Amino acid sequence: MKFLDHIEEWLIAALMGAATLLIFVAVVHRYASGWAIPGVQDWLLQQNLAWAQELCIYMFVWMAKFGAAYGVRTGIHVGVDVLINRLEPRWHKLFILIGLFAGALFTAIVGTLGATFVWEIAHTEQTSPDLEMPMWLVYLAVPCGSFLMCFRFLQVAWGFWRRNELPRHDHGHVEGLDEELEKGARA
Repeated sequence: MKFLDHIEEWLIAALMGAATLLIFVAVVHRYASGWAIPGVQDWLLQQNLAWAQELCIYMFVWMAKFGAAYGVRTGIHVGVDVLINRLEPRWHKLFILIGLFAGALFTAIVGTLGATFVWEIAHTEQTSPDLEMPMWLVYLAVPCGSFLMCFRFLQVAWGFWRRNELPRHDHGHVEGLDEELEKGARA
């Protein structure tokens, strides 16, 4: 499971970093193209970065789909559980499990519909406007992210069933920082 967790985290971080870098380069290119420096302006105007915005949008879609699965796994999604927390323990557990299974069912349905759509669009010649890449690659984010999110809902439900605890996100905790502080204190 750790391997999948790390792939998920690295994919999200890589997409976020690449999109940020690409947007930065595109903005600098846009403003630098207006400079009246002989040679530089001509070279910059020859560089076509019209595809950058489209690629960033696609990267953010993939990042959002995998980020949603990460959110389920780590407990960072916003939830309104005031009424659920007032229930007696046996009903509390039942309603939490119903909610987790409803999330799993919903994401399984979205993933299945998304996979069907990707299968159908893969048999067409539809490409993206600027990148001219097959659109099925873009839409593949929906079934991949949805099925991963479904798996995460089931994973959280299993953990809740066995240990009676849900993942909670501590906004003050920085992963890896506590371990480094402990190493420094021991040294």
